[in-house]
Amino acid sequence: MSFVVDQVRLIDSRLDQLQLSKQQPGDSFCISSEEAHDPGKATRIAQLQRLIKSLSTTSSSKATLVPVPSIKSVLDEAQLCTSWQPFAQDASEARFGTPQRIETSYEHELEWLLLSKATAQAYGSVLNTILEGALPLEDDIWYWQDIASTYRYAGLYSVQTSPLRLWTWSKDIYTDVRRRGGAIANGWSQFYGLVKDAVQERSIADIQRRVVSPLALAQAEGKQKAKALRKIRLRSANALGLLLGEGLSYESMHGEDLRTFDSEPTRPEDQHKWKGTIARSIALMDAVLRILDEGCPGKFDDAVAAITEEDQYFAPQESSREATTTGFLKPADVAQRLHDLLTRSLSKHASSYTVAVHQNGKPSPLIRYWLPASLLLISSTTILRIAVNRKEQILTWVREFGQTVKDFWLNWVIEPSKKVIGTIRHDEGSEVSIMSKRSLEGDRASLERMVVDFAVAHPNDSPMNESQIADIRAKVREGDLTTVLKAYEKDIQKPIMGAITGSLVSALLIQIQKTKVDVEVAMSGIDSILKSQELLFGFIGLTPGVLVTIGLYRWLNGVFNNRASMEKWATQGQLVLILRNIDRILVAARRTTNDYGEISYEDQGLLLFEIHRFRQSAQAIFPRRMFQDLLQDLDELSENRNGLQRQKEVVERIRWAYAKYI
Repeated sequence: MSFVVDQVRLIDSRLDQLQLSKQQPGDSFCISSEEAHDPGKATRIAQLQRLIKSLSTTSSSKATLVPVPSIKSVLDEAQLCTSWQPFAQDASEARFGTPQRIETSYEHELEWLLLSKATAQAYGSVLNTILEGALPLEDDIWYWQDIASTYRYAGLYSVQTSPLRLWTWSKDIYTDVRRRGGAIANGWSQFYGLVKDAVQERSIADIQRRVVSPLALAQAEGKQKAKALRKIRLRSANALGLLLGEGLSYESMHGEDLRTFDSEPTRPEDQHKWKGTIARSIALMDAVLRILDEGCPGKFDDAVAAITEEDQYFAPQESSREATTTGFLKPADVAQRLHDLLTRSLSKHASSYTVAVHQNGKPSPLIRYWLPASLLLISSTTILRIAVNRKEQILTWVREFGQTVKDFWLNWVIEPSKKVIGTIRHDEGSEVSIMSKRSLEGDRASLERMVVDFAVAHPNDSPMNESQIADIRAKVREGDLTTVLKAYEKDIQKPIMGAITGSLVSALLIQIQKTKVDVEVAMSGIDSILKSQELLFGFIGLTPGVLVTIGLYRWLNGVFNNRASMEKWATQGQLVLILRNIDRILVAARRTTNDYGEISYEDQGLLLFEIHRFRQSAQAIFPRRMFQDLLQDLDELSENRNGLQRQKEVVERIRWAYAKYI
C-alpha cells in the first residue's frame, strides 16, 4: 500500500465526516418527507447511494484505488442533472443582517457527494500514474550513467547497438540512392555505382565523427539520455509536489473546505464552498497533466498558474464562493469536466510519457541480449546432437541418480527413524544387545550343578547332607569354588596320578566353566550400559542422514529462493541508500525554501519518490507493529508544511529509532 492510497482514504474519510456532520433535521444532507414518499425520487436516491458506496474506500477490504474505467462508468451511470438556486432573504433577515440558510435537495447533495468521491479517486489515479511512471526512471538513469562513466559498459553498449547503427546506415544509403533515381530495373551497374557514390558521400559527411572513438560516442549518448531522463523525473516530481501541496490532500488536512464544521458557518455560502474545492482540484489536475505533456520553457509552477488563472473552475476563493452560491457550478458540468480529464488528459499523458521514456530509456531486452541469444541459437544444433547421441547415458545417469537419492532416504533417514521410534516404544526387536538374554542364566545354573555334583562325588569324610549342599549352592552363586579348588590343589601335586585316578580333569573343566561365566557377567554389564544408551545410539545413527538432508534442503532453498538472508541484507542496503537520498534532498532544499521554511514543490516531489520507495522496501523486513510506527514518521516527513527543520529532525529520528532494521 502506497502513500497515494493513504491520501485517498484520508480525503474519503473527510467527505464522509462532512456528510455526517450535516445530517441534521432541516439540513440539505437530510432527506425530506417529499423525497422519501416520491417513488421516482426514492429510486434515484437509492441509485446514487449505491454508486457512492462503490467509490468509497470502505467498500472493499482491499486498500486499492478504484480503476479509471470504473470511475467513468459510475459517472456515466449517475447521469447528474440537478441544479439549484438559493432562496432569497426575507425582510426581517435582511433588516437585521441575519445570514440566510441555503437549502438544496437531498438528491442534489448526493450528486455532489458522488462527484466528490469520484474526484478523490481520480486524484489518486493521477498521483499514482505520475508516481509509478517516475520510479522506474531511476534504474534507467543508473544504466546510462554506467555507460557514460565506464569504458567496459560503453563498449558493451556499442556492440549491442551495432545492428541498429548498421540498419540506420543502410536505410540512409537506400534513401540516398532512391533520391538519385537509382533502381535495379535500370541496370545493376548503374545501381551499384549510385550505391558506391552514396557510401563515399556518407563517409565524407561522417569524417568529423571519426575523430571521436566509438566508445566516446556511446558515452556521449549515455550522458544525453541520462540528462533527458533526469529532466522528465524532475518534471514528474514537481507535478507530484504541486498536486499534493495544492490539491485535495492539502484541503483535506489543512483547509476548511473539506473539514467537519463544529458550528454553523457565519456566511451562507460557506455551507457549500467545498463544492468549489472539488471543481478547483479537477482544474488543477487538468493543468498539471497538460504541462507534463506539452513541457514548459520556464518554471513548472508558473506554467500551471498561467493555465489555471484562465480556467473558470479555478477562480479565486471569493469568486468561487459566489459562483457556488449563484448556481454556476452544476454537477453535470463538473462531472463532464472530470470525465474528459480521465478520458483524454490522463490517457494522453500516459501515452506521451511512454513515448518519452521509450526514446530515452534503456534499450529493449532484444537489443541487450541479441548476442548471447544468437550464440545460443547457433550452438543449439550442436547441443541437440550431443543430447541425442548420448541419450541412453543421460537416461541411465538420471535413473541412477534417482535410485541413489531413494536409497539414501530409505537407508539413512527412514530406517534409523524407525529404530529410534522403536526404542522409544521399547520394541524388543529394536533393542541393542551383544549376547542372548538367557545365556548367562543357563551357564550359571550349569556351573552350580557341576560344583554340587563334584562335591557330592568327592566328599571329605562323610556323605553330604542337604544343608551342606544348599550352602555350596549359595557359595557358587557368589562365585566361591572352594570345594573344587581344594580338590584341584590336592591333585595338582601329583598331576599324572590325579589325572588318572583323581578328579583333576573335572576340577579343571569346572574352572573353565567358571571362567566362561565370569566373561558372560562382564559382557552382561556392557550389555546393560548399551541398553541404557540405546536412544543415544539411535540418534547417532540418524544424525548423518538428517544433516545431509538439511544441508541439501538449505542449499536448494538458497539457489531457488535467493536466500532470505541475502534478500534481507540487500533490502537493508537499499534502505540505507534511500535514507541517504532523503538526507541529500533536504540538505539541497535549504537554498529553495520559502518564507515559511517550506521546500519547493520539486524537492517535495523528489522527497515523496524516496519516501514511497522506503516504505515499500521496509514493509518486507519490518515487524507489523514497528512498520505502523514507521508510517507515522514517514507521514510526518512527507508533510511539507511542517518545515524543513522539522523534516530533518524526523530523518534523524528514523535513523536512530529503526537502526536495528536499517
